[in-house]
Amino acid sequence: MAIRTNLRDPNEGTADKDVAGPNDLGSVTLDDRDELRAAFARDAAGEPMARVFNIQKFSLNDGPGIRTVVFLKGCPLRCRWCANPESQLRRPQIQWERRSCRQCGHCVAVCPHDAVTLSHDGIRIDPERCDACGMCLEGCPGHALNRAGRRRAVADVLAVCLQDEPFYQESGGGVTLSGGEPLVWPEFCVELLGRLRARGVDTCIETTALASEEVFDRVSAQLDHLLIDMKHWDPARHEAGTGVGDERILANTARAIAAGKDVLVRIPVIPGFNDSPEDARGFCRRLREVGASRVQLLPFHQFGESKYETLEYDYDYAGVPSLSEDALEAYRQTFVGRGVDAFF
Repeated sequence: MAIRTNLRDPNEGTADKDVAGPNDLGSVTLDDRDELRAAFARDAAGEPMARVFNIQKFSLNDGPGIRTVVFLKGCPLRCRWCANPESQLRRPQIQWERRSCRQCGHCVAVCPHDAVTLSHDGIRIDPERCDACGMCLEGCPGHALNRAGRRRAVADVLAVCLQDEPFYQESGGGVTLSGGEPLVWPEFCVELLGRLRARGVDTCIETTALASEEVFDRVSAQLDHLLIDMKHWDPARHEAGTGVGDERILANTARAIAAGKDVLVRIPVIPGFNDSPEDARGFCRRLREVGASRVQLLPFHQFGESKYETLEYDYDYAGVPSLSEDALEAYRQTFVGRGVDAFF
């Protein structure tokens, strides 16, 4: 049984209106006040904390050189093609791997909230009951369950990032914040990026740029590079595909470029959504408006398709073929013909 990705992180109706932009996409599943406190939580030593769902080392595709990428949980957008659906909600979630499950019923027996049920088709986790306490993970004989997202303090994440400092120095690399949308954790981002820069580590962010002007500017001040997604050139189509408007995104992008920041706009090219010649021409107009003359085209891929089943989400792009760079060459040439340096 599948559920739609319309469960809203409670912060999206409260904190995100000041942090990452308005977005109301479903019913509240956790207490608003608890989640709001979590967004600005600090540990016993006063360190800002955030929910991290992955730290990837030796990345070569998320900024210059060899990089460590810190993936933060939570995003105000609901892109229908999202490759990291486990990143959307700010709260932790339990993922279930069907192929590894032995259907032994252990998780059903130990769950203190009666959130897990077992049928002939496998298990189902009720997201309104599950608080991702992790008890079901312990003792699972097939290791079929995983918790996406745990709170980590700045000092903890900083220590991991600095393990590869020699590689950054040799390659001109550094640390990239990604997600989800890192800007939903502004205190954590500002503190971590500031400490990295104090050590001479190059800093970068992969972002939707959907945040208040104050938050965007505070975080941008600690960044050497910004990789900003532009999902669609048409406001109505943008909202239809992502659940949010693009006014604030475009304003923040334009302001960062005008301020002389190193900004690279990136377009995820999605079949049937923004991959037509008309779309390419529309993007060219929008790029000129924000002051960008260079763009990276990101061909649609299916690397995240299997994650939807682990969360019991429907996936609108199931079975849609990935796009190759060869298939997009004519699309790229539309940008080039209009004076935009477009590359894959």
